[in-house]
Amino acid sequence: MFIKELAYIEIPTPNTTEVKNWLQHTWQGIGGVKVITPDGIRLQFESSTDSELSIFVWQLQRTSYLKIFQWGQESIPQGNRIKQQLLCDIRTAFPQKYPVPPEIDLSQQSIFSALAEDYPETVRFFQKMPNGEYDLNRVYWWEKRWRESVKNPQQPQTVIFEGNSCDDPQEYDLIYIGGALGVVHAAVMALKGYRVLLVERLPFGRMNREWNISRDEFQSLINLGLFTPEEFESVIATEYVDGFSKFFDAYNPPHLKAAVLHTPKVLNVAIDAEKLLRFCGDKLRQAGGDIWDETEFIRADISDTSVTVKLTHLPTQASKQATARLLIDAMGTASPIAWQLNGGRTFDSVCPTVGAVIASGFAPEVWDRDYGDVLNSHGDISRGRQLIWELFPGGNGELTFYLFHYHQVDPENPGSLLEMYEDFFTILPEYRRCDMEQLVWKKPTFGYIPGHFSTSDRDRTVAFDRIVTIGDAASLQSPLIFTGFGSLVRNLERLTTLLDTALQYDLLTAKHLNQIRAYQSNISVTWLFSKGMMVPTGKTLPPPRINSMLNTFFGLLANEPPEVADTFIKDRTDWFTFTRLALIAARKNPAMLVWILEMAGSKDMLRWLGSYWSFNLDALRNLLMARWFPGWLKQSQPWLEQQYPGLWLKLLSLNYQLRKAK
Repeated sequence: MFIKELAYIEIPTPNTTEVKNWLQHTWQGIGGVKVITPDGIRLQFESSTDSELSIFVWQLQRTSYLKIFQWGQESIPQGNRIKQQLLCDIRTAFPQKYPVPPEIDLSQQSIFSALAEDYPETVRFFQKMPNGEYDLNRVYWWEKRWRESVKNPQQPQTVIFEGNSCDDPQEYDLIYIGGALGVVHAAVMALKGYRVLLVERLPFGRMNREWNISRDEFQSLINLGLFTPEEFESVIATEYVDGFSKFFDAYNPPHLKAAVLHTPKVLNVAIDAEKLLRFCGDKLRQAGGDIWDETEFIRADISDTSVTVKLTHLPTQASKQATARLLIDAMGTASPIAWQLNGGRTFDSVCPTVGAVIASGFAPEVWDRDYGDVLNSHGDISRGRQLIWELFPGGNGELTFYLFHYHQVDPENPGSLLEMYEDFFTILPEYRRCDMEQLVWKKPTFGYIPGHFSTSDRDRTVAFDRIVTIGDAASLQSPLIFTGFGSLVRNLERLTTLLDTALQYDLLTAKHLNQIRAYQSNISVTWLFSKGMMVPTGKTLPPPRINSMLNTFFGLLANEPPEVADTFIKDRTDWFTFTRLALIAARKNPAMLVWILEMAGSKDMLRWLGSYWSFNLDALRNLLMARWFPGWLKQSQPWLEQQYPGLWLKLLSLNYQLRKAK
């Protein structure tokens, strides 16, 4: 007797019972006698009395999967034709759909009653959270704003206006819009003596994400004088022993199964984000800065000498304004400034991310709080997405969970936080065994994390005259696991030093401010990884495809010395290491090259070749210049900075690029 798998597909619906009933009672095959089974059907054939087709369905990750097996003493000649017919009929009966949240009027009903029909589990568990109604409103607002931005990429809202000279007094040197990442940067600049205003739409200090980092990366905040070592220890919620990365491989061929990747020094320090924000806010105020929270940005008017921002105080709806030398955009993915600066290519990808901080309720045997999941998948592609988990221990026995997927920015399918939350609350017990009713929910964590596929340090606009973007608004972070927080912290010295130089010499035009960016060529070349982890809108891929690709590469890292994986995941890899690992991966899984071409398309493959070419040139430049250029620049500073400040800023930016390339 032999058994052969003919097909394994994902059917994009959580209603597996409907699929099974359709298969058993509606679908008519082109041959065989249908025998109903508990999970599907068997097809028996008169010409092959000892051979059958077994077709069955099951549910995982709130979607349905189907397999067809042929088994018996001999092959079934019409087996492949039946398979093709069934797959075609399934795609017709159960097409891919991209849900849209309902339009709601919160003056007539609560957010809970408005969403209960479409997102019952989301409403049920948000009701268990201390500020659940407020936070679910935030989720809905964030998704609605993101969708509106994606649907009109060529017609972004105009929020930057150019005018004539302005006689208004400059109340501030710097105005920061966005108080999460913004306050970290703002506090450093305030400590340097600048007059700083921070504007935040929410009550200051509230966060809808937690932050993890490593000790050596956080050291930059200590070096800049924002924290003392003792103060750093006070904002650490916990520090875990090891972090794991493992992807589902039950349906991968044997050579594409991978060992667990251990990264004990990656994201192993959990930061109390709200405490860190309050700490930075205190430092900002002590240095003479101001914080206007619950205040929304409306527009910026640029003159020859200043920038004036128009604002609305949300509790009172009162109009406000302030004037400064420079505006810093730290509004994140939904920043209208970033959308206006970059038009239709604001972002190339996004990670819709949801999760929660859970105070208690997990049985001790479910998870040891000394360990974290850096990246984990417990199933294959689900409704056009490869869902990936992160799990980080927090303070006081808390656990922070994230569920996300890599996603192309598409007007028909922008990516849904509400749909992801319905997944999260439904499939969390599949990922980590738990009784959902016993969990104590502290707060949700959510957001859209953007990505930009850079081919050089000039293909994204991060500045306008008297405006510069940072963090997620600049979208220059790693495509692997770091968000704007990691990018900002790792590049804070670079960004603040360059900004300080620009302010000293009044180099505040777009030409000069575009030098102030966190671009790294070794990060830009890795955007193909994120491209290889997303299902293009409208396409159907074999369910194990993305897990096979992830296991190929992470399996290589698991077999390398620990410092190689640590360096790669922290975005410090060099040209030789990246190229060597890419060649090994191609040799181990030659099909991956075809898969990436199919998923990325020829246009993006050509763009990536441009990224890799820039990476090669940067590696060559680093080889030729890294030994002598920093010393020469330091010796030349006394005369070069004073006589040619614009050139000094450009060379100083180059020097930081050389340092990052090491």
